[in-house]
Amino acid sequence: MPKHKKVIVEYRHYSLPLQFPVLLLDGERWRISEIKSPRLHFHNCLEIGICHSDSGIMVIEGVSMPFRAGDVTCLPRHIPHTTYSSPGEESLWSYIFVAPEELFRTMFADFFQNFESPMSPIRNYKYIMNKEEYPKVCFLVKSIIEELREQRSDYQTSVKGLMLSLYIEFLRIHNTQNKEEYSEKKPQHKEGIFKLADVLEFVHTNYMHPISVEDMADVCHLSVSHFRRTFHSVMGAAPLDFLNSTRIDEACRLLRSTEESILTISEQVGFQSISSFNRSFTKLMGVSARVWRKQALKSEAVSSKASILEFTGWM
Repeated sequence: MPKHKKVIVEYRHYSLPLQFPVLLLDGERWRISEIKSPRLHFHNCLEIGICHSDSGIMVIEGVSMPFRAGDVTCLPRHIPHTTYSSPGEESLWSYIFVAPEELFRTMFADFFQNFESPMSPIRNYKYIMNKEEYPKVCFLVKSIIEELREQRSDYQTSVKGLMLSLYIEFLRIHNTQNKEEYSEKKPQHKEGIFKLADVLEFVHTNYMHPISVEDMADVCHLSVSHFRRTFHSVMGAAPLDFLNSTRIDEACRLLRSTEESILTISEQVGFQSISSFNRSFTKLMGVSARVWRKQALKSEAVSSKASILEFTGWM
């Protein structure tokens, strides 16, 4: 009996700028091969893409979905996926990576918590939108890309306004969709890597609270032993390692953007003691939190390149 091939998922972590958490990946470099990658990948932020030419397939949550020129894709964080072009073609793409919570937080202040998000993996059923059925979505995405490319005066303000319009359009689309239509297309029982999307999102939204491996296993409706094996076989890391990396990532953001003490930040991101925080931070970032903060304050370039991707099997 042939040995089951191990699936590896790449975790692509983007450290977006604090004041303007939007990143454009654009140009000839972003042509997609017809060769299907053996690795799925997911991101720590929302990915919005537009296909400029040719056609192909996106594999999202185990479902193969065709795309063609003019289509816009919207992929929430923590959704494993991959893209490949049709035989003999190399589709050309532009990608926008954005953290909507951070982008809109400055616009809505305390009211942001009441602003319903359509970007959750649980709610996001419409991953691919064609230009004929959704012309407004296509127009807004193209307008955002144009602003990011040209960077004329006040372009960030323009992008924020356009992104808000796009965000609201996504919200309208998902609120008016007949969910029963999509439930027939979506796998009813997620297996392996696709079950883990739920627990990754759970960690992302609850990292500041005490979380045990048992809690994570419950989210996936698996036994603890089965969950540990599944998580490690796919991610190449233990569940608590991912939890700690999420907490340290948020700690880095707070170290850069606030004057809170390291002790206060360690408590805010969910560590029960300053000693456990210090151990985890030094292990992941290579230096202490105090040293890292000094480096980040001296150079935004240093902090923007900081990454915690040292997990075997992730990258």
